Amino acid sequence: MTSPRKPNLAVVGATGAVGTVMLGILSSREDVWGEIRLIASPRSAGRKLTVRGEEVEVVALSEEAFDGIDVAMFDVPDEVSAQWAPIAAAKGVIAVDNSGAFRMDEDVPLVVPEVNAAAARIRPRGIIANPNCTTLTMMNGLAALHSEYGLKELVVASYQAASGAGQPGVDALRDQIKQVAGTGVGEMAGDLRAVITDNGPFPAPLVLNAVPWAGSLKEDGWSSEELKVRNESRKILGLPDLKVSATCVRIPVITTHSLAVHAVFEREVTQARAQEILRDAPGVVLYDNPEAGEFPTPNDVVGTDPTWVGRVRRSIDDPTALDLFICGDNLRKGAALNTAQIAEVVAAELTTA
Repeated sequence: MTSPRKPNLAVVGATGAVGTVMLGILSSREDVWGEIRLIASPRSAGRKLTVRGEEVEVVALSEEAFDGIDVAMFDVPDEVSAQWAPIAAAKGVIAVDNSGAFRMDEDVPLVVPEVNAAAARIRPRGIIANPNCTTLTMMNGLAALHSEYGLKELVVASYQAASGAGQPGVDALRDQIKQVAGTGVGEMAGDLRAVITDNGPFPAPLVLNAVPWAGSLKEDGWSSEELKVRNESRKILGLPDLKVSATCVRIPVITTHSLAVHAVFEREVTQARAQEILRDAPGVVLYDNPEAGEFPTPNDVVGTDPTWVGRVRRSIDDPTALDLFICGDNLRKGAALNTAQIAEVVAAELTTA
């Protein structure tokens, strides 16, 4: 009896920051793919990148580039996904999109495989969306707690890395570090704006600073990033009435988002049981021993696949509330890894069909 044909995969945006991480992930995970085709803008066509230990030549994004492809992962800006994911889907390709173009589309499932993998099977448009990296960082842990206690409300403060703003964010932070190095600016107040010549994609200097803004301005002073946390959490967890309030902050870290979360549940919680739930939750590392100085920081978490949770406490004033601190590499589980996991769910479906 012959083995089922492995589906063919396209990586759209293979030369970008998330695409580069994706190639490493594809090379390290179980090989469920036949051909892996690398697609990027015409200016990147012809480059050779390594995936699964082999050099693969990048081809230009075009309708023909999807010929013979079963699943395509899109690691490109919103406007590129908005144009090309439907084109791929029209050719019978299942598009797994890492942009924000389709997340809140009623006909596009928003999937975290550890939480709602079954949703990936219902895709009227032939597109599956990957959540925003900030939302993704807290989903595995919160979903596990929700299953036990019933989640009612979230108050979230995020501390987001420069790479969440793409390569321009990383470049800006590195340039700013060079500009302040040796100047003594860290010892003085009010000098950053005089020293930093370019804020990059941030509204204020990021180095030696915290900037309470991420995304674009929306109604009533909310940022787009804050509304994503609210709207995407509701959709992933299937809780359309979930109360969510978020404040998103950029901090001078290259990679790994952190979140301080206050979660209110329907039933009374205990610290010990919450820690047990989190310890057993898929895709979660519980790192929570403050007496020994053990709690997650971006430095601990960068380059790892799970989300890390620590500082788990029952609220002093509310026996139904927990406070916790969560870190996740925004380029791995927050983007490339979750996209790859969704694609693997689809690959398993196609292989057994």
